[in-house]
Amino acid sequence: MAKDNRPEQIPQDENELIKVRREKTDAFVEKGVAPFGHRFDVTYHAADIRKEFGEIQEEEEAGNVSIAGRIMAIRGHGKAAFATLSDKTGAIQLYFKLDVLGEEKYSQFRLLDIGDIIGLSGVVFKTKRGELTVRVKNFDLLSKSLRPLPEKFHGLRDVEIRYRKRYLDLIVNPEVRETFTKRTKIIKLVRNYLDERDFLEVETPVLNPIAGGAAARPFITHHNTLDTDLYLRIATELHLKRLIIGGLERVYELGKNFRNEGMDNRHNPEFTSIEFYQAYADCNDVMNLTADLIAYVTEKIFGTTKITYQGVELDLKNPKRISMNDAVKEKTGKDFLSCQTVEDARKIADELGVEYEERFGIGGILNAAFEAKVEEDLIQPTFITGHPTEISPLAKKNPDDPRITDRFEYFVYGRELANGFTELNDPTDQKNRFDEQLKARETGDEEAHVSDNDFIEALEYGLPPTGGVGIGIDRLVMLLTDSPSIRDVIFFPTMKIINE
Repeated sequence: MAKDNRPEQIPQDENELIKVRREKTDAFVEKGVAPFGHRFDVTYHAADIRKEFGEIQEEEEAGNVSIAGRIMAIRGHGKAAFATLSDKTGAIQLYFKLDVLGEEKYSQFRLLDIGDIIGLSGVVFKTKRGELTVRVKNFDLLSKSLRPLPEKFHGLRDVEIRYRKRYLDLIVNPEVRETFTKRTKIIKLVRNYLDERDFLEVETPVLNPIAGGAAARPFITHHNTLDTDLYLRIATELHLKRLIIGGLERVYELGKNFRNEGMDNRHNPEFTSIEFYQAYADCNDVMNLTADLIAYVTEKIFGTTKITYQGVELDLKNPKRISMNDAVKEKTGKDFLSCQTVEDARKIADELGVEYEERFGIGGILNAAFEAKVEEDLIQPTFITGHPTEISPLAKKNPDDPRITDRFEYFVYGRELANGFTELNDPTDQKNRFDEQLKARETGDEEAHVSDNDFIEALEYGLPPTGGVGIGIDRLVMLLTDSPSIRDVIFFPTMKIINE
């Protein structure tokens, strides 16, 4: 592919290039052409042209089309030139010829730059080399690009720039558009699955007087009129369970949560999750629902439940199920739930080199051992069940062993994707759990729950037996788009502020 050899493209300094582009903008104005145009009737997109006219013969002409998009390449000079136009569906080649456009319009073409947005009408034909092309009969400048795009042959690879200036990432890297298009499809499929099962989509407050429903540090803001601090929600759980108490029976909410925590390839302070709750169900019911939902979405996207993530083949059908204690025992040979005292559990943890905090009980130490020795190795889809009551303040105790709860977490590729349990519906037990969390907070656990007295009051009116689940939408999209970082699947991830 020949490079654009027009003289006005030679300067390499970005400021000089911007100066040249502004001079061309002025030249358009002098010709009576608005450099930032108005509406344009689009009859075809690039993919439509390929679908409808892809089988025509070489040098054969077909129908007339009107198409709009961004110029991504210009090749040739003199009395004829080729260009590449990109729209939301892909790219198509354009052919500009002096004899077809006329002197004035061709002189306007000579003022175009890579990055300019144009609308055009023309006839489709296939070149001698077999490239489907639009012979341009007329065009309108719709928006002049005053800044040059990133170097077109290497694309935009600097991840900092990609995340900070996602619009450039979308322009230059077509695969990024595919990722976010797939994200939308995944979200639609999740909604469809629950809608078809009589779940009602609802909305609950983002601003709350108490940050509850999860173990996390909140963001704090201030309401001027009420002269009070409010918290950006860390989870939707407690409000959704209030709706179950109100008789809605099956509800879900898909939306943003906010946690004032560290950032890495799995965590962004602002993230999307879905929580759904089903009355008269338990942990096993919603665990089955979670497995089926994720398999359903995967099969709808790929036609199979088998995918490859970061080079590893995964099958998202029929995940393995194992209790936390058994998983630790399987990995280390140690049975934490056989410990009679906290000292016994600490001794085992010390032997394994597992770090723990002084305030941890047997359950907390078991969880620390799980996170240190097991979690990262859960590559194939696995449900971890039987979480200690100590770390599960909103989950119902197991009726046979009150040290653990009827709870599960769903792991894939060593990462938690979902968390669910049989909801605690005993208001007295819930009050006691909140009190234990307050003690943990007093000893330094900044993520411990605070007591929500209004929620306790709501429970006193009666919460039916209920199963609930939260699924990280961003992590699900990461998995189904083979994306290594959560920032790859969030249009505008949180970034460190740079003072320019």
